[in-house]
Amino acid sequence: MTIAEQLAQELNLKQWQVDNTIALIDEGNTIPFISRYRKEATGELNDEVLRAFSERLTYLRNMQERKEDVKRIIEEQGKLTEALAAAIDACQKLTEIEDLYRPYRPKRKTRATVAKAKGLEPLAQGIYAQTPGFDPGTEAAAYLSEEKEVASIEEALQGAMDIIAEQISDNADHRKKIRDLTFRTGMVTSKAATQEDSVYRMYYDFSEPCQKLAPHRTLALDRGEKEKFLSVSVLPDTAQILTYLTKKEVAKNPTPSSPYVQQAAEDAYARLIAPSIEREIRNELTETAQEQAIKVFQVNLKNLLMQPPIHNKVVIGLDPGYRTGCKVGVVDGTGKVLDTGVIYVTHSEAQKQSAADFIKKLIAKHNVDLISIGNGTASKETELFVAELLKTMPGTKVRYIITNEAGASVYSASKLGTEEFPDFDVTQRSAVSIARRVQDPLAELVKIEPKAIGVGQYQHDMNQKRLEESLGGVVEDAVNSVGVDLNTASWPLLTHISGISSAIAKNIVAYRDEEGIFTARAQLKKVPKLGPKAFEQCAGFLRIKDGKNILDNTSVHPESYAAAEGLLQKLGYSLEDVKNRNLDDIKKKAEQAGMEALAEELGIGVPTLTDILAELVKPGRDPRDEVEQPLLRSDVMSMEDLKEGMILTGTVRNVIDFGAFVDIGVHQDGLVHISQLADRYVKHPMDVVSIGDIVTVKVLSCDVQKKRISLTMRDLEG
Repeated sequence: MTIAEQLAQELNLKQWQVDNTIALIDEGNTIPFISRYRKEATGELNDEVLRAFSERLTYLRNMQERKEDVKRIIEEQGKLTEALAAAIDACQKLTEIEDLYRPYRPKRKTRATVAKAKGLEPLAQGIYAQTPGFDPGTEAAAYLSEEKEVASIEEALQGAMDIIAEQISDNADHRKKIRDLTFRTGMVTSKAATQEDSVYRMYYDFSEPCQKLAPHRTLALDRGEKEKFLSVSVLPDTAQILTYLTKKEVAKNPTPSSPYVQQAAEDAYARLIAPSIEREIRNELTETAQEQAIKVFQVNLKNLLMQPPIHNKVVIGLDPGYRTGCKVGVVDGTGKVLDTGVIYVTHSEAQKQSAADFIKKLIAKHNVDLISIGNGTASKETELFVAELLKTMPGTKVRYIITNEAGASVYSASKLGTEEFPDFDVTQRSAVSIARRVQDPLAELVKIEPKAIGVGQYQHDMNQKRLEESLGGVVEDAVNSVGVDLNTASWPLLTHISGISSAIAKNIVAYRDEEGIFTARAQLKKVPKLGPKAFEQCAGFLRIKDGKNILDNTSVHPESYAAAEGLLQKLGYSLEDVKNRNLDDIKKKAEQAGMEALAEELGIGVPTLTDILAELVKPGRDPRDEVEQPLLRSDVMSMEDLKEGMILTGTVRNVIDFGAFVDIGVHQDGLVHISQLADRYVKHPMDVVSIGDIVTVKVLSCDVQKKRISLTMRDLEG
């Protein structure tokens, strides 16, 4: 089976879809470009499927490469048979390839290699054959040698059994069967490795079947073991495994050699196979758990990035703090910094009053609409201060919002933060970032390493390269699905656009600074290093507001402009109608004319025609505007105010394997356990909630001392 055939089978795709998609990837097209502008070729595969496709394609190609390497190495040893080559070609996993390669891999010094050096291999072969007339004790006497340091019959027999044990251990079929038995019958257990109390106390005497171990438990056990609080093991049904080995290795009709083979088989399992299989299964559990955690992180990150912007609002950003005070940054509706400062809301009453006066002046001076408060240290005190301040301003339109500040300090201290605001200190940059995050979450969050945004679990324990690649893909998909304004986008934001490298992004900004704003997408061709391929990949994702051609403010690709204009003409419209949003009946007219007939006449596919129609109706549309707007507050509650049974509205801040954390306006997020998400069985919390969702919850319990709030989304009327 070819790689293309395997992909079609695994992903349940038609062969033509697979062949076309592989060709597009190999031609250097990006996933966002293929997803958006090559729908006819792929059968309308979305970016999520395309990324999974691309990853699997890479894995299978790497596996094919490994197969060829292994066959070449064995061939060089003169040991490659047709049967072995066929077995290697049939492997579906890298572990299966390594099992077959194990007997041919150059070995370090082992008990078996030492025994072979002493000339004991023929004795081992004789014992292993288990022929009736072969007496190991008698035969071993012939191998005694002072020169080869075989001093006794016992030593000779032990050396022979070491060779047999390694041969049994190298058997690929045995390893596959024992791996399967270990996983099916094995229990993952953990014991306390210390008397010290810790967050891992629930795992101090823990046991769960390998097959049922939840991903978040796997990662918790790994971390607890790494931090030396836990001792973790995999305990299989050893008796079942030894029965299997005995059946396979020991002759049915016992001979004098059989007890020695039995002993070698038991030694092979205990000394060589079991530790290796345990490592493999622990690694497999960890990889599976990490993949699950990465998937959760990906979905959370995408939902966070796609949070609706609060357009054209003047915002005060507050970065709370105790000793160093609360940093203040004011930005206008475009994100331009208007003012900065520092206030002290946790110190003396005089300082609090001075802080209140300062904020009131900023509100009046800049006509502020919204206050964005970071949710870190001293956030609660800052929120109380803002709520009290707003009470002294009757009739004010100002509201506040608690903003996740994860990663703000990372950005503030970064090279990028320094380049963007060279005259600001770290804390001022952080306050500005917190203000801008509510205006355009996507544009601000892309400046931060995705793993620092804090919407996952155990992200620091992940394979960092894999995590970075996965999250980078999410950011790329999010930025391209929204599109960016070519005349206002920062170079870091532009680097996430399909086909644009950091060098090209900087060249675009430099060109804009020197030549003035772009008035047409075609001008991109004049940007240094932005060649035809890069233009093809990026043009459709870059928007020009108030440009020469209204199509430049849509996701219609320049390659389809002629088709778009032909469509308008065919249905009795003009580009001016698009600009004036005067196309209410265009979809109806297109359907009446027949979509397939229209597409054929225009030389495009129906999916492209459908996309063009959607863009013509709403040029410059932002998909994030269709998401529920965030909650704005004017008053504050504390944990002490919470009562069992209280019904509240909150915002989902994080979704993890065992539930969701919801901000209900009391500084401490409450947990809705997976069992409390719905009046039905929930396989995963993401089936019910997403980051940014506005949800109604009921308080189940509140532990002020431990800062734990338990919430439910069930029985809300009861």
